Amino acid sequence: MDALAGLLDGPRARGAFILRTVLDPPWSLRIEDRAPLSVVAFVRGSGYVLPDDGEPVPFNEGDVAVMRGPDPYTLAGDLVTPPQAVIHPGEISTTPDGARLCEQWNLGVRTWGGNPDGSVVLLSGTYQLDGEVSRRLLSVLPPLLVAPPTDLPLVPLLCAEVTRDEPGQEAVLDRLLDLLLISVLRTWLCRPEADTPAWYRAHSDPVVGRALRLLHADPARQWTVASLARATGVSRAALARRFTELVGEPPMSYLTDWRLTLAADLLREPSATVASVARQVGYSTAFALSTAFKRVRGISPSEHRATA
Repeated sequence: MDALAGLLDGPRARGAFILRTVLDPPWSLRIEDRAPLSVVAFVRGSGYVLPDDGEPVPFNEGDVAVMRGPDPYTLAGDLVTPPQAVIHPGEISTTPDGARLCEQWNLGVRTWGGNPDGSVVLLSGTYQLDGEVSRRLLSVLPPLLVAPPTDLPLVPLLCAEVTRDEPGQEAVLDRLLDLLLISVLRTWLCRPEADTPAWYRAHSDPVVGRALRLLHADPARQWTVASLARATGVSRAALARRFTELVGEPPMSYLTDWRLTLAADLLREPSATVASVARQVGYSTAFALSTAFKRVRGISPSEHRATA
């Protein structure tokens, strides 16, 4: 598994909140839903994303924005119009003074706004739970990025599907949202200006990159620095020195973090047990995984599963 595939393997929307919003200028929406990750495609019209801490970021028709939560932000057609609506957790919308808007602005299946024939169309999707997007991916992303249209016709397809109400429609929309997010992030992560972490950049090194791919591909193997060095064709000392220099931590420390990251995601699956997850990520017993998990994350695997 390469670095990019390892990162983008994470998004798994489950019943994502996906909405088509139709408005007329002047317009402004305050987003306070605390979603861990949101994707907004600007189907028609232009405007700005206004973070609470940061400069306004303009967008044009066809652009796709990715916002890392849970901090609030504002979407607006200009820089002066005050918010007309506030989006809260639980898919609840109100006026700024608290009056409910859900029913008043309901325009049909997954469609909402002030005018069904409005000149501005936004398509938004939110990941509702932290476990739907890997912690490692969230750590790479900036609070906000705006990307040009993807090469794939995903936005038109999502637009066509969002207003349909057929069997299995929720699953179709979830997977289309995942594909849109992955397509945008793949483009962004390959740009030179993307501020990626050291461990991601280290994948381009012929030695450390191979070591990282081996650890990612087979985390359950009982790796040592010596066995990893043999697999990469260098001495143990050379691998340890170069790995630490490029990644920022020794190989075995990185492997522990990777195993526990995988375990945290696997534990959210209803059928998984602590023992089965332990075997998948390289721990001999449930007790061994629990000890490492609690030492690094401060809670036990069972407590982590309960909070999820």
